[in-house]
Amino acid sequence: MDSFSTPLSGSSPQISASDFKDQLKTQLAQAYAEEFLETVRGKCFEKCITKPGSSLSGNESSCISRCVDRYIEATGIISKALFSAPR
Repeated sequence: MDSFSTPLSGSSPQISASDFKDQLKTQLAQAYAEEFLETVRGKCFEKCITKPGSSLSGNESSCISRCVDRYIEATGIISKALFSAPR
């Protein structure tokens, strides 16, 4: 049974709305972080790693670092724009 399933018997306490919201926020944040990392990993690898090997060259390492920094910065800008927009 996952954390969102309703217990069939009265033996398990019900989760409060506040706790449910907290759990949902945590799960959404985790899913977002995983998706973000997967996207960055794929895009930066494709852009920066031209000849895969057992280690990164200095240029590849610098490229990946800059690529990740740009994605983090862009995500911050987009988040600010979305959350500061009038609703």
